[in-house]
Amino acid sequence: QVQLVESGGGLVQAGGSLRLSCAASGTIFSMYVMGWYRQAPGKQREVVAHITSFGTSHYADSVKGRFTISRDNAKNTVYLQMNSLKPEDTAVYYCNNVGLTQWGWGQGTQVTVSS
Repeated sequence: QVQLVESGGGLVQAGGSLRLSCAASGTIFSMYVMGWYRQAPGKQREVVAHITSFGTSHYADSVKGRFTISRDNAKNTVYLQMNSLKPEDTAVYYCNNVGLTQWGWGQGTQVTVSS
């Protein structure tokens, strides 16, 4: 069974930075395209960034130029460096694969950006 553990969230002022981490276990992590998702109150979960096994990354327009996704296959970990944070980035952030079927969701990590 795949387990995902997200960490690194917190409360930050607008313009600040955070680095999120997600450790995966129970799967051959390196085989999967991994993504960071977020869900704000009252909104659907959305993918904000994803990264292929070889390190090619893609971003939602809302975070392009501010967020950077990376991965360490040896550590089964994916990261999200978030800079120039905005209040609209406030959400619970999750990681998961971005294939047709996601694994069970972790607990997520709360990111709150104050104005």
